[in-house]
Amino acid sequence: MDFGMFTMYMVRENAPQIEAFREWMSLIELAEEVGLDSVWLGETHFRPQRAVLASPLVVAGAVSARTSRINVGIAVQVLPLANPIRVAEEAAMIDHMSEGRLVFGVGRSSFLESYQGYNIDYGESRARYFEALEIILRGWTEESFSFEGEFYSFQNVNVVPKPFQKPHPPIRVAVESRDTFRMIGSSGYPIFIRHQMSVDELRDLLSEYQQTRHAAGHEGPNDVIVQIPAYVAETAEQAFEEPRESTMRGRRLVIEAINETADAEAYERLKAMSEVPYERVLDRTAFGTPEAVIDKLQMYIDDLGATGFSIDFNPGGQIPHEQIVNSIRLFADKVVPNFK
Repeated sequence: MDFGMFTMYMVRENAPQIEAFREWMSLIELAEEVGLDSVWLGETHFRPQRAVLASPLVVAGAVSARTSRINVGIAVQVLPLANPIRVAEEAAMIDHMSEGRLVFGVGRSSFLESYQGYNIDYGESRARYFEALEIILRGWTEESFSFEGEFYSFQNVNVVPKPFQKPHPPIRVAVESRDTFRMIGSSGYPIFIRHQMSVDELRDLLSEYQQTRHAAGHEGPNDVIVQIPAYVAETAEQAFEEPRESTMRGRRLVIEAINETADAEAYERLKAMSEVPYERVLDRTAFGTPEAVIDKLQMYIDDLGATGFSIDFNPGGQIPHEQIVNSIRLFADKVVPNFK
């Protein structure tokens, strides 16, 4: 069971952006200190009220230098937005600097402002994604190669350095839209999911993912990391009230950005999540005493086959720092040992 911290370097209202970099690096160092397995770095663009992590690979370099044990995960690199050769080079460098701790998560995002800002047609995102991933894998595993695709063309390139891990760092794919479960299942890659649909629907989609994995010759059970907000406190009342304002601020930001989603399915999924009272928001979080959080995580293991968790310890970005630290320590001391 892999327990990790997720961050996009969320910003605090009326605070300078440098404070987000200082605070989150200190929390990442705390995650290593208390024994969490991974830190997962998200990618976000053009959303100054929310977060400032525009390049997870840049931050991964800093994390690899400031830590010695914790896995450095990308969650995720938005492949259609970047030159795949450059991504292959930079990720391989991180793999060396971390001495093999890089986990390379990939996806394509469902928010249009990133594509509009980079002047890339979202309608091309899926094809660009698959071309980019093929190029990165070939760059990591072949001494020299050429590629001719719809969007990318390279002649006799030799990516240097090759990754520290052989044949390459582990790859994990973010899966959200319904048709993507089967599509990624056929590739066999482990996945990230978020609790954006009912548990019953997610269970059915994960069954389809497993069926297509097995049909394509990939054996064994699913490998699924669930990304979820979590807040642990000494009492149920604290766990309920202390993250309330910050969590609902995060929901308001989703509502404000909802018209920037890229397709009808993403719009409906986010709309259904955002227009609910706090009490219903809690259904898709792990807020509570250590015992309650243990029960909630066990539900994800039992119902969805979760093999790990990517935890947002500051949903909405505004929970006071000392409360986040207390929550992380309680999570590491009182929750994690029950699953090891």
